[in-house]
Amino acid sequence: MACQSLWHFTLVISILEAFTTSMLAEGSNNPPIMFNAVDRCWRGNPGWFEQRQQLAMCSLGFAGKMKNNVGENVTSYVVTDPTDDAIDPKPGTLRYGVTKLTGKIWITFNHDMHIKLVKPLLVGSFTAIDGRGASVHIARGGCFMLDRVTNVIIHGLRFHHCRAQASGKVMGPSSKMMRLGATDGDAIRVVASTKVWIDHNTLYKCMDGLIDVTLGSTGITISNNWFRDHDKVMLLGHADDFHDDKNMKVTVAFNHFGPNCNQRMPRVRWGYAHVVNNLYQGWALYAIGGSMNPSIKSEANLFVAPESGNKERTGKYESRNRVRSRRLGRRATITSRLHASDYHEDGKKSWNFHSVRDYFENGACFKSSEGQARIKPNYTNDQIFPVADARVVRSLTRSAGALRCRADSRC
Repeated sequence: MACQSLWHFTLVISILEAFTTSMLAEGSNNPPIMFNAVDRCWRGNPGWFEQRQQLAMCSLGFAGKMKNNVGENVTSYVVTDPTDDAIDPKPGTLRYGVTKLTGKIWITFNHDMHIKLVKPLLVGSFTAIDGRGASVHIARGGCFMLDRVTNVIIHGLRFHHCRAQASGKVMGPSSKMMRLGATDGDAIRVVASTKVWIDHNTLYKCMDGLIDVTLGSTGITISNNWFRDHDKVMLLGHADDFHDDKNMKVTVAFNHFGPNCNQRMPRVRWGYAHVVNNLYQGWALYAIGGSMNPSIKSEANLFVAPESGNKERTGKYESRNRVRSRRLGRRATITSRLHASDYHEDGKKSWNFHSVRDYFENGACFKSSEGQARIKPNYTNDQIFPVADARVVRSLTRSAGALRCRADSRC
């Protein structure tokens, strides 16, 4: 089947493949794992359990090195109690550590646990939540919200079945009582925040998105996560009329998307996304999409299309949108990804979407923007990292998701 380019505003990859093997299972006969740039930094250290803060210096991409999360003044806190009280959290619970302690905090867990949050957990600045060494599930209740914070690490947790929550009072960082509005059931919602690293988590089956980065957030890295069994996976950018997201910069690297994901891997509004060395497997509607003049560099990802059927296709908006189209010069009701502001007055498309060294199996394909210069991420020395060949992405992402680490061995 020939690859045909379909030119709506958003160029979207439709990718389907049966998930035939459990690449992440322990004790499998898979070949040795090739560590990516993040994992190579710390996973070979058998003393990781006593040297947990080493992890903060392994971040890359727009979050940069998490230098402000380490040092002698970091308070170590161990979660021993899986219960939750949104108003008066008890010592030993996750909410107590996040809300009652001040300064730099490094949170760990002393045993496997399922935590049902009765309200979303408001994570404060300079907080690292480190699930290594335990199987920690955040499930069947509220999940995480990062609201106007900075220097946050979320690592090694399992988020699933996150539920929408009614508005109500909740204890926030620094013991501040807050009234939180209703939430939609996102696993991790990042709002007006900077310098956030979300790494090696497993996320699936939540009511709304798995990760949302919105309302002026920037300096975000989303790496080594396993996203599966979900519809709207990742949203970068709040709304079509929220212009402040034009400064958003997000790195999406070394993640495993699939099986049974549908769309938004990611969907980008306004800002810049470097989508690099990810494995796309098992999609239904589309993989990468956007609106409102985003810049997307898709680099050295592995896209696997089905043996038969569509190899490339455009998507639909989730709802009908009434817009004035400069291109059409009239009122129009549309269901495609077409917006007036995505066109110059002369009718030319102004978005910037490029595929660089991506690898396409089974005929998957898409065509990049024409007449647009490729925008580089322009990483600083703290952010830059080597990009691997797309043909080794299966190995680089084989251990994506929450790791099962033992204290007495390499992770």
